[in-house]
Amino acid sequence: MKRLLLLTAAVFLILAGCNQSYAMEEFTFKNQNGQEFGTENLKGKVWIADFIFTNCTTVCPPMSVNMAALQKEFKAEGLDVQIVSFSVDPTVDTPEKLKEYMGQFTDDDSNWNMLTGFSQEFIEKFAREQFQAIVQKPKSSDQVIHVSKTYLIDENGKIKKEYNLIQGEKQEEELIKDIKKML
Repeated sequence: MKRLLLLTAAVFLILAGCNQSYAMEEFTFKNQNGQEFGTENLKGKVWIADFIFTNCTTVCPPMSVNMAALQKEFKAEGLDVQIVSFSVDPTVDTPEKLKEYMGQFTDDDSNWNMLTGFSQEFIEKFAREQFQAIVQKPKSSDQVIHVSKTYLIDENGKIKKEYNLIQGEKQEEELIKDIKKML
């Protein structure tokens, strides 16, 4: 297990240095309300994305707290920004479970979609190919290894920048400043 974690960390560090210079592939998944949601809904919009799962015992709850705080900040500042959280444990995270999870952080899902409705293999490949991010569900654990970054995506579906919001307010301020430049 230790060896697997070291290998995963090494691959993540290598991939973290890569920049995406192409538009994201089209996708359509199910959101927390059981409705289809995807790139078609995001066309022409600035959005942020992260990877979470409802059984997470480490980084996901603080990441979701940060997303809820950003959502309030976006509304207060009049910023039209969509929030997308991709589940990295889709066999567990049904739309109903995601809705319940979201309810722990906000009751406003007007611009926040938590997505599921794909296979584990798909989300691992999608994260790697579209975000250069690691997602891996070990057979020996109910915890999923995944990146804890937040991604800023422009109106053309290109990832512009990554942020580590777990590091605190400085990263959040930088994200909001960067969004204002894009809008």
